[in-house]
Amino acid sequence: MSKKILLITGDAVESLEVYYPYFRVLEEGYEAVIASPKKKVLKTVVHDFEGWDTYTEKPGYQLESHLSFEEVDPADYDGLIIPGGRAPEYIRLDPNIPRILTHFFETNKPVGAICHAVLVLSALKNNSYFEGRTLTAYTACRPDVEQLGATYGADTLHVDGNIVSGHAWPDLPGFMREFLALVRK
Repeated sequence: MSKKILLITGDAVESLEVYYPYFRVLEEGYEAVIASPKKKVLKTVVHDFEGWDTYTEKPGYQLESHLSFEEVDPADYDGLIIPGGRAPEYIRLDPNIPRILTHFFETNKPVGAICHAVLVLSALKNNSYFEGRTLTAYTACRPDVEQLGATYGADTLHVDGNIVSGHAWPDLPGFMREFLALVRK
């Protein structure tokens, strides 16, 4: 039976951080399912570093989600990927997010969190999933990693148990290599 990977996101997801994992999962021969607050065509964004003190943002491609968060049965999936961008700021507020995340942590299934995805992890009230662990994220998210009770890893890619975390879209090749290695186990 083919493996099935869930990607949870919403409008303003970083284009590369959703498209690269989505296509890489398909290339691996697995099923890739994109869920969002409501099933819809998502508007993605492109973040880049252009000499500002922070990244810039431009409109990206449109991407259709396959189902809503409410429709997700996390038991149907072998792994979870949470892309960054601005989507994590608001999808973490969806009442279904804790239910989805809890399943992946309680069953020790692979979880990939890149860039601002740590904001989604903060929707969990149980921080014991992160205590004593190391995660990385976009530099501005260091306080969010530490609020979870985890140690912020300075490396741009880190694997700690079932969690693969990455700093930003330039880390996607290693991020997906490590995530897929966990899925194959």
